[in-house]
Amino acid sequence: MIKLLSKSIREYKKYALLTPLMMVLEVLMESFIIFIGKDLVNLMQELNPDMKSVLLYGLLLVVLATCSLLFGIGGAVFGARASTGFSKNLRHDLFKKIQEFSFSNIDSFKTSSLVTRLTTDVQMCQMAFQMILRIVIRCPLSLIMAIIMGFMINYELAFIYIFILPLLGFALFLIVRVTMRIFRVAFTKYDDLNNSIQENIKGIRVVKAYVREDYEKVKFGKASDDMQKNFLRAERIISLNNPIMQFFIHLAILLLCYFGSKTAITHHFLVFPGTIDFKVGDISSLNMYGLDILSSMMMLAMIFVTLSMSLESAHRIKEVMLTQSSIKNPENPLMEVKNGDVVFDNVSFKYKVNGRKNVLESINLKIESGQTIGVIGSTGSGKSSLVNLISRLYDTTEGSVIVGGEDVRKYDLEVLRNNIAVVLQKNLLFSGTIKENLRWGDKNATDEEMIKACQTACADEFIKAFPDGYDTYIEQGGSNVSGGQRQRLCIARALLKKPKILILDDSTSAVDTKTDAVIRKGLKENNPEITKIIIAQRVNSVMDADKIVIMNDGHIDAVGKHDELLKSNKIYQEVYYSQNRVGDEDER
Repeated sequence: MIKLLSKSIREYKKYALLTPLMMVLEVLMESFIIFIGKDLVNLMQELNPDMKSVLLYGLLLVVLATCSLLFGIGGAVFGARASTGFSKNLRHDLFKKIQEFSFSNIDSFKTSSLVTRLTTDVQMCQMAFQMILRIVIRCPLSLIMAIIMGFMINYELAFIYIFILPLLGFALFLIVRVTMRIFRVAFTKYDDLNNSIQENIKGIRVVKAYVREDYEKVKFGKASDDMQKNFLRAERIISLNNPIMQFFIHLAILLLCYFGSKTAITHHFLVFPGTIDFKVGDISSLNMYGLDILSSMMMLAMIFVTLSMSLESAHRIKEVMLTQSSIKNPENPLMEVKNGDVVFDNVSFKYKVNGRKNVLESINLKIESGQTIGVIGSTGSGKSSLVNLISRLYDTTEGSVIVGGEDVRKYDLEVLRNNIAVVLQKNLLFSGTIKENLRWGDKNATDEEMIKACQTACADEFIKAFPDGYDTYIEQGGSNVSGGQRQRLCIARALLKKPKILILDDSTSAVDTKTDAVIRKGLKENNPEITKIIIAQRVNSVMDADKIVIMNDGHIDAVGKHDELLKSNKIYQEVYYSQNRVGDEDER
């Protein structure tokens, strides 16, 4: 996992290496300051101190303090650059990976979960990385240096810290162990919270229309309370860190002052033989080193807690990064789609490999280039699943889909999808001008090409009615245009791709029948070479098609023209007469 995430450091390796170097130098300066300070205090206690020596010591301390400050600032700056750069690259890598996912990969993750991984989880990894570069390097080194310097001053008294360290370490270990488990559970609550927020904001119009604000408030409050309770429980345990730390610090100072003063007066430590040259400055320095030792221990405990939270985030990011797209380019892909011929050769399909039932079963269908094909059927009959296989948004479970005389799995994905324009059921526009949205179809499209595509899609008229015309700004999701306008803009955007196959997946459902007829007429007259596959709920939208495919429970029930199906197919008859009934039985 570390190897995987470290790939995102890339151009920030220089800062990642400089940061721990700055931390090492800062700790060395701080250790030397305390050690030199000991000699200065001892010198000042003499009856006639040498002022030149005092000034020299003072100047040395100023130099060391300045160096420590500069190294500390350098570590902070380099650490910030390394960590923010790392998070930028990691977020970019994660987003790029998600863009490579097939529809089946996306189905396996919740949208809210992916959002959490791109935001909160990356932020946690950024914080952990900066902590590793700075505090994880600084604390152990500071602890080791303080112990070494303490033993250099007086190894007998320094054993006080060796006695206290295990006690403090055990207490902190218990705190870390409990809080790590709580944080691991609490952190997963972010997904539930983000899911509640996303659903509510995305569906705010529906919430208001059904007066469900109070229900959504309760739902959000529950998710928020669950997360708050877990974090509060963990924080209560972590809050024990400070009093435990203070207890051991004051115990160490008490023991050091008692035995240090006794040693300074008697020049003996307890019952150990021998004369010890021990002064007040030594006691002061040992106290300072003791604070460093115990503070480092507490910081290490906090680091373990934070890193455990970050580890959970890292695992979630790793899960996405190691997920392989179920749809991949072949080794030597075809780079040209010859025409818009489409053949379904004994195709069966299910969304999950271990699914019990196929969504599509034994589909055999031939579509010639330039034909207009209508597809109708009840909800859940497999209409959208059928067309999703053409552009390889999903792969078949059995059989093959052939486009332009070749299996779609032989084509380069980008080439295949550039030759197939799909207007899905859920029409989506992005924030930006109408021109910017249309150029998703062709980034180099001229104004004339955009106008022509919009005229075919019956969008030009309402666009010109806007004060800013084609420069009108579209809000996120196209919320400032109607459903019918959004659909027509999406059709125009698809036409700008100049595809060989155009798939309209119920994409005129919000358009009136008259406009629908005009769009179909425009497609037939202006784009006769394009194979057009129209999925619709209205018979009027497909009755002029060269072929009409009737889908029923994942099977093709019948294929034929309007007149043929009206005479021979019960499903088509029911749909047609239910939509074209005029008056009641008496009036007919």
